[in-house]
Amino acid sequence: MSRAPQTLKDLAALKDALERSRQAAAAEQARQLEQAQRERREARLFENAVGPVHRLKAHGRADVRRPRPPPVALQRALDERAALQSTWSDELDVESLLETDDALSFRRPDIAPDVLGRLRRGQWAIQDHIDLHGLNRDQARDRLAEFVRDAVQRGLRCVRVVHGKGHGSPGRTPVLKGKVRAWLTQKADVAAFTQARPADGGAGAIVVLLRSA
Repeated sequence: MSRAPQTLKDLAALKDALERSRQAAAAEQARQLEQAQRERREARLFENAVGPVHRLKAHGRADVRRPRPPPVALQRALDERAALQSTWSDELDVESLLETDDALSFRRPDIAPDVLGRLRRGQWAIQDHIDLHGLNRDQARDRLAEFVRDAVQRGLRCVRVVHGKGHGSPGRTPVLKGKVRAWLTQKADVAAFTQARPADGGAGAIVVLLRSA
């Protein structure tokens, strides 16, 4: 239980506190009244400007707000494709860059020969692959570029590219086989590649070693 005021000093302090409380309440009431008046003035101004406003009747339909799809960087994709087409030439004489063996292997100058030997023997585990069967030259180039870029971003080291043996091509000539090798030699992320072992596709595929990040 609180102590009752016993002196004139206590009574004076209590009186001051009550007066401050009354003034604060009066000030708050005046502020609320002023705000209400301001809102009524603004509402009248709005009605004078646009005319009478009536609430719409309920339509009875559910208001389903679906999330907006994430933005797609179309321009960046177009820029990357244009840059790819300007750097991956179809006119490169890839034969001058390949090892002189039946597998037509390739390695960068800074890649040791034994690395390529281990790639030929299948000592690198294949972590992903892409099949380019049924694609024309432009489609295959774009799909291969996207596949290599994605593999590098995921930190993969060894992948397989299936280009086919050309049995369905005019003259039964493996068109994509040479193109794929030419494109890959122009990609800095490609350290080496060689023809796949028979179990992995043989002459219809190559195994690619990517540089580590």
